[in-house]
Amino acid sequence: MKTTIFTPTRKEILGLACFYFAFALLYHGVLEYLTSPYTDASWLDFFSPRGFWENAGIQYLQYFIISVFIWLTIIRPLARRPQWQQFLAVMVAVFPAIYLMRELRYRWLESVGRWHLEGTNGVWDLYIPALFMLFQFGCYFAYANFRENQRKLKVEGELRQAALKSELAAIKAQLNPHFLYNVFNTINAALPPGSEDARNLVSRLSDLFRYQLRATQEDLVPLADELAFVTNYLDLEHARFGDRLQVDINVEPALLSRKVPPMLLQPLVENSIKHGLASLVEGGIITVDIFQREEKLHFRIADTGVGVTDKKRLFHKGVGLTNTRMRLEKMYGAVLQVADNHPRGLIVSFAL
Repeated sequence: MKTTIFTPTRKEILGLACFYFAFALLYHGVLEYLTSPYTDASWLDFFSPRGFWENAGIQYLQYFIISVFIWLTIIRPLARRPQWQQFLAVMVAVFPAIYLMRELRYRWLESVGRWHLEGTNGVWDLYIPALFMLFQFGCYFAYANFRENQRKLKVEGELRQAALKSELAAIKAQLNPHFLYNVFNTINAALPPGSEDARNLVSRLSDLFRYQLRATQEDLVPLADELAFVTNYLDLEHARFGDRLQVDINVEPALLSRKVPPMLLQPLVENSIKHGLASLVEGGIITVDIFQREEKLHFRIADTGVGVTDKKRLFHKGVGLTNTRMRLEKMYGAVLQVADNHPRGLIVSFAL
């Protein structure tokens, strides 16, 4: 089992400080009790900050230094190792560290005239601190596991909630397009003879919704199908813009069988029309280039529209571009890049 290195909160830091202070206070009382028959000090020393510091304070400050040192040099570097390896490394490091700190503390106590255990009794200043340190790190590993389990439970709950929402959204997505393209087919059949242009538009719109329904059921589709969907969409837009909208799609025939996520290109092409070309009287050109470089399939959608100075604001103008970027990042680990086209317009690109 692995332990996750976590960043402590203020409450956790305060709890650790109280933990050390409580044990230091307890140890200070024990020392005052043990040394009172051998010294002239009174129990008033128990309430003396100086007495507390010279007895237990310095010792538990050393424990704190050892703890931080072990956490930085052992636990943190071994964060991806199994927990038993981490704990074994901590056990190996604790004993020499405590011995070194004991010797330094004894020298300091002798220099200020304070009492400490002597002879074989000095082993208690190794045994008890070792138990304390191992108990402390045992608590640390237990708490780290507790926090990791809580995080996993939270993530699992969020995933279940997201799966439920996705399932409901998929059901809605299946019902709406299915109903709509059936209605479109009915309208298409009801059109009088001689309405070929209108019948063609309704047929293409029906195909768009049929593909949208398919996109809710399949994770990957052939690139040829994705391009056919985009072409249908552009044909509908061309009926509105006329010659103001020009389209140039460039893709090698060998790539048409490649599998790609459905409905990735249409939001980007729609963004080029809506925010790039729609406001221009003369319109412009949309160029879609798809090519393979090394093992990745590269997509490049360029337009000769008005362009955008603030690229970050582009992702706040509509949900299509924002959702596409999030979809690429979260599901496919791809980055959606936006750059200026020349002499004007935008270039949106990504690679899968």
